[in-house]
Amino acid sequence: MPIAEATDTPKTGDTKAAPKSSDLLTVTDNRTGRVYELPISLGTIRAMDLRQIKTDAEDFGLMAYDPAFLNTASCKSRVTFIDGEKGILRYRGYPIEQLAENCTYLEVAYLLLYGELPDRKQFEEWEHHITFHTMIHESLKKFMDGFNYDAHPMGMLIATVGAMSTLYPDAHNIHDAASRTKQTYRLIAKMPTLAAFAYRHSLGMPYVYPDNSLSYSENFLNMLFKMPSETYKPNAAIAKALDILFILHADHEQNCGTHIMRGIGSSHADPYSAVAGAAAALYGPLHGGANEEVLRSRKGRERSG
Repeated sequence: MPIAEATDTPKTGDTKAAPKSSDLLTVTDNRTGRVYELPISLGTIRAMDLRQIKTDAEDFGLMAYDPAFLNTASCKSRVTFIDGEKGILRYRGYPIEQLAENCTYLEVAYLLLYGELPDRKQFEEWEHHITFHTMIHESLKKFMDGFNYDAHPMGMLIATVGAMSTLYPDAHNIHDAASRTKQTYRLIAKMPTLAAFAYRHSLGMPYVYPDNSLSYSENFLNMLFKMPSETYKPNAAIAKALDILFILHADHEQNCGTHIMRGIGSSHADPYSAVAGAAAALYGPLHGGANEEVLRSRKGRERSG
């Protein structure tokens, strides 16, 4: 889990003071009788501060053991705060219900990345760049054609996102801010296209290319359900519901997928490889696969009813 820093307080309402940097935890090692003072910051102590606790000079030092990350913070976060027991989810301090009611998914994506909601000019530029990158390389389409007709869409997505690193070699230049921004545009823009193509492939239906005259969610629905022989107009209510669903799933703190992506990214791998790894984690039945099981269960009840 990440440490929620003081900047992740609600945009409205009371704020809580951050812990004092002078706070200390006094530890007595009963093996040696030595006393240690460990700094407390944001409700945590640093695991490396335990290393000084030794029985002798040859001792490696004390370590923390937390195999499931049940009580370990691996990073500081100003992005998302979750308190499941209290039903709280905030992005950059904004309550999720406020964002879901008043914002689009693309506005929330901008908020998560840059820390504040975009003004009109910023959003128009942001939306333009996302829309410009919705098409995928024809080689990727051919790559997807190589999967069996009953291939799982998540398996297709993982492989195809990973393959994108070979099509966009500039993505390996991770220390260049302009390159990182371009990969951000590409990933947000192309993921609905890849997901829709995977779905159409499973049905044996022709792919529907993006329609840049539609909104982000409307375009996704169009690529999913449009029949080549008929005109399709996305239902506004369904598009809004889908947009809200995207908002609710936009970020969930340091979950399994996020942890894997950060681990891969720490090796300075390109973002497509890191996202493919995160998607592989999401594929598991204890992560994103749990949502799939819910849908399968509901579909089964509807058929039996």
